[in-house]
Amino acid sequence: MAVEARQKLKLLTMKKFFETETDERHTITGAKLIEVLASKGIKAERKTIYDDIRTLCESGMDIVTVKDGHSNAYYLGERTFQQEELLVLANIVASSRFLTKKKSRELVKKLQTLTNRYDAERLYGQIYIDNRAKSFNEVIYYSVNKIQEGISAGKEIRFKYTEFNPDKKQVLKHGGEFYTVTPYTLVWENENYYLVCYCNKHEKICRYRVDRMLNVELTDTDARKLSDEEKNEVTNLQSVYGMYGGRRESVTMQFDNSLANVVIDRFGLDCHPTRKNENSFTLTVDVQIAPTFWGWFFQFGNKAKIVSPENVIEEGKQYLNEILQNY
Repeated sequence: MAVEARQKLKLLTMKKFFETETDERHTITGAKLIEVLASKGIKAERKTIYDDIRTLCESGMDIVTVKDGHSNAYYLGERTFQQEELLVLANIVASSRFLTKKKSRELVKKLQTLTNRYDAERLYGQIYIDNRAKSFNEVIYYSVNKIQEGISAGKEIRFKYTEFNPDKKQVLKHGGEFYTVTPYTLVWENENYYLVCYCNKHEKICRYRVDRMLNVELTDTDARKLSDEEKNEVTNLQSVYGMYGGRRESVTMQFDNSLANVVIDRFGLDCHPTRKNENSFTLTVDVQIAPTFWGWFFQFGNKAKIVSPENVIEEGKQYLNEILQNY
């Protein structure tokens, strides 16, 4: 039994060594591997070390054999994540406003454990966290978990909701009373999580920013079933312009050719632009006519205009006129 335990320990130690200490630039011979094991108090022999390497290969590890002089040398080749994939994931973690600086650093360090120590050092050195706008609220991770629990269990949740005042202080809304809601889905948009839910207080489908929630709790009350109309509202509130409500309309817009990138970025490759002339193109898409849409659209100034329908054109004029009243 003791022999079997030592054999398992030897294999686990070899596995960790190949994962953390080897790559195509850092190989190890059988003799050197025996020395490494001996330094950890694990006895190994040349005649069995190669069987151990074969066992690791049979378990799924991609241990590559190369020549080092007259001897064979080994390293771990294919990994679950390649270095460029880890770099992409680490950049996403570092740039996410949803994550605090502390949590970003913790997650990047966990990603480092998925590669060897040489690439792990390079990975951390290529990522910058301190100069990025980040969330300050670590409670959000527990809020997301509790919301998911409510969705999975089909139960209502409740929470307190906050907002910032002009002094940059986060204050409780409605005197700190609890909002009781049926959670339906979480939406990731503009670097923030939003909960789409039915709010008992407002008696309608609403959307709340998760990082502004406090004291999220699961209740024993069953979730409210959606009507067909409410299902459509939930779908609308998952769209890019749905946060502030508004109706969905098919709108034709004309853009300067220089805006092709930003328009396609916004509406995706499934949209179908049509060339208007050598300087512009048109696009017809369904949008939620809401302040978020107008804010996005009017940033382009005279390089964008609404072509149809007429009622949306008039709403756009009215929106601009209301802004002009402030000046």
